[in-house]
Amino acid sequence: MRKINISLAILLLSTSLLQAYTQTQPDEKLFQEAKILIFDKKWEKAQEKLETLIDRYPDSTWFSQAVFYKAKCLEGQRGKEVEALEVYKSFIQLEERSKSLAEEAEVSIIDLAYDLYEDGERSYLREIERRLFNSNRVVKYYAAFKLSYVKDKKIAARAVPVLKSIAREGEDDEIRDRAKIALLRVDPSALKDFEEERSESRIRVLHLRVNRVGKREPVFSMDIPWALADLVFGAIPENEKEVMRKEGYDIDRVADELTRFRGKIIEIRGNGTIIKIWVD
Repeated sequence: MRKINISLAILLLSTSLLQAYTQTQPDEKLFQEAKILIFDKKWEKAQEKLETLIDRYPDSTWFSQAVFYKAKCLEGQRGKEVEALEVYKSFIQLEERSKSLAEEAEVSIIDLAYDLYEDGERSYLREIERRLFNSNRVVKYYAAFKLSYVKDKKIAARAVPVLKSIAREGEDDEIRDRAKIALLRVDPSALKDFEEERSESRIRVLHLRVNRVGKREPVFSMDIPWALADLVFGAIPENEKEVMRKEGYDIDRVADELTRFRGKIIEIRGNGTIIKIWVD
């Protein structure tokens, strides 16, 4: 009889615990409803539910995620970029935060800061610059790549040390090549550090000069190892590429001729521009 009573007590207790577990708490309910709205990109309605959770349940286990997703909702609404950036920053300061969400928040801050810069708010570039020193490698790399697109080359150059580090130590060829392209975008001379350590007589170097008719000094020039020639072609200004196309040259044809005829100078003229390309 005693065993039956104990078993019955255990059964009742288990049933009670199961019922308690299956009853969704109000804070969790708000969070789950907000996530559904976010999936449907109903940003404002999702934001309302998240703000209710944040205001009413500051001790909730869902609190930090609610702050993150509130920032996500703001990011999805045009004109609320500044507010979204600030909420992401407040999320990063929380002790109870997901490591993966913190990384995503940092990346979003970089994107938002760059968008604000493009809208004329130059001061937000500092948010990107600060992340060049982030302990998270993904965040640091992303900040460097993003900064390389800034038109002011003095500011973009602040990404060069990180880009050089990626070009040397990146985990795969793709990211190393991306870093070299970014360096080429910022400061082509920075790529000289990556020339192979061998006799100068054995290094094939591609030379590119763009001159305006009647001007002695080139408006664009570059000397780079032939192994990185694809980066050179990618860096040629679009208007100069258009001149080449009008004269019957395309990048593939130029590369082929330079490969087969070492020392040959390809000279293209048009619209007051002279482009010279050769390999030695």
